Parts: sequence; C-alpha cells; structure tokens
Amino acid sequence: MRIFTGMYDSVLRWSAHRRAPWILGVLSFSESSFFPIPPDVMLAPMSVARPEKAWALASLTTITSVLGGVLGYFIGVLGLEIVLPLIEEAGYLPAYELAQDWFITWGFWVVLVAGFSPIPYKVFTIAAGAMAVALLPFIIASLLGRGARFFLVAGLLAWGGPRLEPLLRPYMERIGWVTVILLIAAVAYFSL
Repeated sequence: MRIFTGMYDSVLRWSAHRRAPWILGVLSFSESSFFPIPPDVMLAPMSVARPEKAWALASLTTITSVLGGVLGYFIGVLGLEIVLPLIEEAGYLPAYELAQDWFITWGFWVVLVAGFSPIPYKVFTIAAGAMAVALLPFIIASLLGRGARFFLVAGLLAWGGPRLEPLLRPYMERIGWVTVILLIAAVAYFSL
C-alpha cells in the first residue's frame, strides 16, 4: 500500500503554487489552536522546492503559529467550558491535564519546549490561557520554541534543497508509516 509517496508528490506540487505561502500561514495558525495537522507537512517540502525562500517561509510559519497560539490562549481564557468536551473527545484530555501539571511546575519553559516538540502545541496554548499564564512570557516562549523548530526544519531542508528530494522520495512510505506508528503510540501513551 503506497499512500505517503503520492501525498508527498502532491505536497511538492502544491508547494510550487503561487498561493502556497497563504495556505502554509493558515495551516500554521490553525494548528496552534484547533487543527490537528502540523505545518511541517507543508514547510518541509516548500523548503526543499524553494530553498531560496526557506527563511521567509520559516518566519511566516513562526509568526502565524504564534498568532494561532494566542487564539488558543484566549480559547482557554474565555471558552474552556465549551472546548473541554472537544479536547476530551479528540483524546487530548490526558495531554491537557499533563500540560496543566507542567505549567504549575515549570511555567515559561513548558511553552518553549511544547513549541519545539511534536507534542500537540494547541493543548498547551489552551491550557496556558485556562491557567492564566502571563501573556507576554507565553508569546516570547512561543516565538522561541516555534521559531527554533520551524527554522531548523526549513534550514535543514533548504540546505539539502533539490539534491535532498531524490534521497527522501524512496523512503517516503517508511517515513510516513513510522510517523503514524509514533503518533499512535503517543496518543496511546497520553490516553493511559
């Protein structure tokens, strides 16, 4: 079953579209507050296809992600009662409760690490608002964490550029399935 190679080829084609940066920005904004797909799935191939624009794309992704994180923060401040059942239904409740515990213990550093890691960032943005974490430190930690992640992705793939693409393509199925398995394992871990 070859699913991921076709998706990879499609994303590479989309990355060359003139509206691709807009789509990347919307995806990045949405992922930080409510959408499940991380912007890396567009940022990475766009950086391979357009290495000369990698830094601009990483900046766009960082800024829109932080703005989406601020939306998630205000969802936590104003509408936690509404979104908590959705968090539970999506299977993120254990991660949300863990995020709350981590905020109590580590504060600023939790946002910084969550911004960089593959942990669902939206859970931390909503938890930060619900726990009334100071907004300015939240924004600074988000800029540092998200920026480090997206500039690393864009920089590595721009550095490899077009010569990296033929090396990645044969392994797309394996990379895709390993990612799915890791995601399932993470969800199972946080659900238990």
